[in-house]
Amino acid sequence: MLEVKPHDGRPASGPAKPTARRGVPAGGVTIAEAARRTGVSVHTLRYYERAGLVVTPVGRTSGGRRRYRELDLKWIVICTKLRATGMPISGICRYAELVAAGPGNEKERLALLESHREDVLAQLAEIQENLKIIDHKIDVYRGSLAAGDADRLWAPVAATPATPATPAASRK
Repeated sequence: MLEVKPHDGRPASGPAKPTARRGVPAGGVTIAEAARRTGVSVHTLRYYERAGLVVTPVGRTSGGRRRYRELDLKWIVICTKLRATGMPISGICRYAELVAAGPGNEKERLALLESHREDVLAQLAEIQENLKIIDHKIDVYRGSLAAGDADRLWAPVAATPATPATPAASRK
């Protein structure tokens, strides 16, 4: 099971959430089952393989059908988390190349992940600022509704030639 750790390397409080389910048979699972277990589409799994995002070759049956092992499923979950947090495919591909190359490039992997972490933190800060504005607007609407003057909230009104639109001083 993957473990979520804070940036200083200590284990996070509470149990880690399961990602790829345990119990993958020794012969692997079908692409449909891999899609179900990882939460991505069959198309995405094929794309990840074609794009070089999978670090080990996905097994095949004698008939050429893909068979995903537990390691494959865990790696796909990592890729989807990196992508969901905004890492470009090229960055995930570079990370996959480094992992697939084996030992000796851990400093480069670390630098790549630390850089991505900084990007994610910047995104979170921006989202927090946006959330403050949304919270303010919610407070304004709740206050106006409670005071019974919600009809005085600002709303754009199209001006007609006879009546120019002028914002009322009391509109918010």
